[in-house]
Amino acid sequence: MTNIDEGKEYENGQVKISDEVVATIAGLAAIDIEGVHAMSGGFTGGISDILGRKNLSKGVKVEVTDKDASVDLYIVVKYGSKIPDVAWKIQEAVKDAIVNMTGLKVLEVNIHVQGVELKQSESLEEEES
Repeated sequence: MTNIDEGKEYENGQVKISDEVVATIAGLAAIDIEGVHAMSGGFTGGISDILGRKNLSKGVKVEVTDKDASVDLYIVVKYGSKIPDVAWKIQEAVKDAIVNMTGLKVLEVNIHVQGVELKQSESLEEEES
């Protein structure tokens, strides 16, 4: 957990935000971006561990210090999406969501593309044959 105002006590105590909360915020912001098919299990799960909306924080690695955060997101993109554009939109959305909801400074948002959702291309191949 992190204390966003280290040393500053509020009238009724301190405010602490857990890493899991920051990871969930990042995952929710990322999955809403056009071109993102799903969150991936990342370095521990691999491509076969595609996660739905209920486990968004599992595709996110967060390092939170006293007043800032670094985020790594593991995603699967939709076939035909421009990966650099999708990654840039994710970075902006995640940064804005974390800053607005927690007040933490976001140092970096790293995007790891774990795969491409191929169902669209497979259905095109079936139509051609």
